[in-house]
Amino acid sequence: MLKRIAALILVVLTVSLQSCTVASATSGLKSYVDSTDGYQFLYPNGWLPVEVKGEADVVFHDIIEPSENVSVVINPVGAGKSLTELGTPTEVGYKLSKSAIAPPGSGREAELVNAEKLESNSKIYYILEYTVKLPNQQRHNLASIAISRGKLVTFNASTTEKRWNKLKPLLQQVVSSFSVY
Repeated sequence: MLKRIAALILVVLTVSLQSCTVASATSGLKSYVDSTDGYQFLYPNGWLPVEVKGEADVVFHDIIEPSENVSVVINPVGAGKSLTELGTPTEVGYKLSKSAIAPPGSGREAELVNAEKLESNSKIYYILEYTVKLPNQQRHNLASIAISRGKLVTFNASTTEKRWNKLKPLLQQVVSSFSVY
């Protein structure tokens, strides 16, 4: 009888601890869903949406460190075009660095640090990592790119290089939460 009670307590504790681990993995994050354009992601508590003129569909930034942000940019692509048809992750990452992150005349320099392909729920994503040199600071960007509904959807998370090591796990979690449908 005592062994059964001990086993039951052990099972309850194990399930409870696993639940805590799952909850803490996403604690401190809020969900954003855009059902019109068909994407969703998690973003940190304490970050607020901001109106930004330009190409971004949505931008959130930290209220304490406003230069830390996430954004979504949507561009049309040819009908029926797939991400792999645009190139490998490295090719697409390089093109993006030259056209959007550090276009000629912007005063910025971008270096593609890492590029990989990920497949989730029958969708292909390219996960890209950049260091970006601006005239007054260095930044670190993570991006997730996918094609959905005939649109190239780019999710970007950015912080200063000075804060990169501290925020890297959080921003990786945020970028990996991005999905299109």
